[in-house]
Amino acid sequence: MSSFDSLLGAAGAGYPGQMNRAPQPASQDLRTFGAFALASAGTIALGSAGLVLDGAGPGTWLRNPAAWFVGLALAAAVMANGGSASVSRGVIALAIAALAATFLAPPQAGVHRWIDAGPLRGNVAALLLPSVLVALATSRLPAPPFMGLTAVIGLLLAAQPDASQASAFLTAASLLLIRRPCSSGLKVAGTLGAAALVAAAWLRPDRLQPVPEAEGIFGVLAGISSVLAAAAAIALAVTSLVPLRAAPRTDRSRGDAALALTLYFGVVGLMPLLGAFPVPLVGLGMSFPVGYLLGMALLCARRR
Repeated sequence: MSSFDSLLGAAGAGYPGQMNRAPQPASQDLRTFGAFALASAGTIALGSAGLVLDGAGPGTWLRNPAAWFVGLALAAAVMANGGSASVSRGVIALAIAALAATFLAPPQAGVHRWIDAGPLRGNVAALLLPSVLVALATSRLPAPPFMGLTAVIGLLLAAQPDASQASAFLTAASLLLIRRPCSSGLKVAGTLGAAALVAAAWLRPDRLQPVPEAEGIFGVLAGISSVLAAAAAIALAVTSLVPLRAAPRTDRSRGDAALALTLYFGVVGLMPLLGAFPVPLVGLGMSFPVGYLLGMALLCARRR
């Protein structure tokens, strides 16, 4: 067994009965995922409508809707086959490898956040961190390896730099650590370490210029109609809160995952108020629809 598998070997311990056939999600889980899919689709539609009214061509405003359909197809596969310990290990390993791989691609104004796949460019953090949070929350990792994996991801985000994703991920991960059964000393150390990584991400220079269709989308919408901008903001807030529906009282780890995902969505959504950061779902950014749907699908997948 590799050292990484040894480190993550406890993930999923305590899940009952392996089955030859993956169990299907319960009806409540399907309803929760359906509510999230509809809310996210409505949020994307409002942003796309604003781009159409602003004169953008189909090559621009169709990107997020197309990404939503891709994310929905991938989410269906996750709902049917996700929820196992091996999936949790794979998600965390993939995220670390992909975040590290961003440093192999040419930077944009000194910033490393993307991996190119032909004509497509994916923001790795937006694609994978929602799923990583669910995997970390539903794993049975002891606190030290949990903190170690979180620190590795936080260091990569700070080095990119990506203050928005670092703030959202490390805030949600700190919540998971606080709710974990471990000593107060470890919780304090982990929380302080996360705060230090967030500060490091904010202190690194980010010379990328904001894009009206992404970071400035609410300015675009407000220029068309204040009602449209308000509706998009409300839709984004509602979408961010839907994961709370997947917090069963009888499964604490899954409830923690729902809380962490809600917190992550909320922080990412609020970050544009603090600087030139991408607006998820409303603004142009194909990685957000896919990543959000995948994270929600992993949350709603039946545990195995």
